[in-house]
Amino acid sequence: MDNIGTLDLNLLKTLDALLETRSVTAAAARLSLTQPTVSGMLARLREAFDDPLFVRAQRGIMPTPRAEALAAPLRQALHAIDALMQPVAFDPARAEQTISIAATDYAQRVLILPFLALLRREAPGIRVSVRPAGMVDMAAQMERGALDLALTTPEDAAETLKSRRLFDEHYVCVLREGHRAARARLDLDGFCALDHAIMSHDGTRFRGATDQALEAVGRSRKVVASVPNFTVLIDLVRSSDCCALLPSRLVAPEAGLAVVPPPIAITGFAKILVWHERTHNDALMRWVRDRLANLQV
Repeated sequence: MDNIGTLDLNLLKTLDALLETRSVTAAAARLSLTQPTVSGMLARLREAFDDPLFVRAQRGIMPTPRAEALAAPLRQALHAIDALMQPVAFDPARAEQTISIAATDYAQRVLILPFLALLRREAPGIRVSVRPAGMVDMAAQMERGALDLALTTPEDAAETLKSRRLFDEHYVCVLREGHRAARARLDLDGFCALDHAIMSHDGTRFRGATDQALEAVGRSRKVVASVPNFTVLIDLVRSSDCCALLPSRLVAPEAGLAVVPPPIAITGFAKILVWHERTHNDALMRWVRDRLANLQV
């Protein structure tokens, strides 16, 4: 045989069946083919291996020495090919791998922390590399295999990526515990009179969704601080008279804070999970995506 690239895999399966059954008729039945078809395939095998491979016997056919020498390696090769075609079994308890996830500080606190706790229980061999979402080109890094998943919003996700909606978030008005404005229902006048602090990822913006909502009704507020993450923003509110609009899931477990409904409707956001088509059918990644999507947050 000069070149394996010219040999049909079905011919190898036919050769294996002929070696096993020692009969063209029986091999045809095993392969669900007609006897003339198997005879034709045997002719092609003889040409490919430049050997008769089988000779007629009193009962059926007998392999030549060349065919007998092929039997064991042929069976091993077919088993190996069959194994390649089987889905990869995934056992989280035995998995040992590092996955990378890009996430904002909000998603790190709300989703990554409980996910890490889940991994310690169900898949202790899996390590997680968490990247700041605003610092990476998600689509490009996923295409290169440098990033596996990202927790982001629909607006920040490339259309080329696959996605799964996790939940919708809304904002609440947060003050320090004991703040005078938290003792009664906060109206719009009182809200606008407060000093406000906001989160912007680079700490440079002093406007957000709240300002757009206020402008729509002819009002404005005074933003005195812009900080680069929610953790600092929460600490600032807890230790000062500043007010902040925060995603509700961030403040639910926080002590020392008073949470009141904002006096004006403010558009919330959706949190989604995104990944590249390259890892869409990977067993580990499917398991990780399902666990993230089913977290109770």
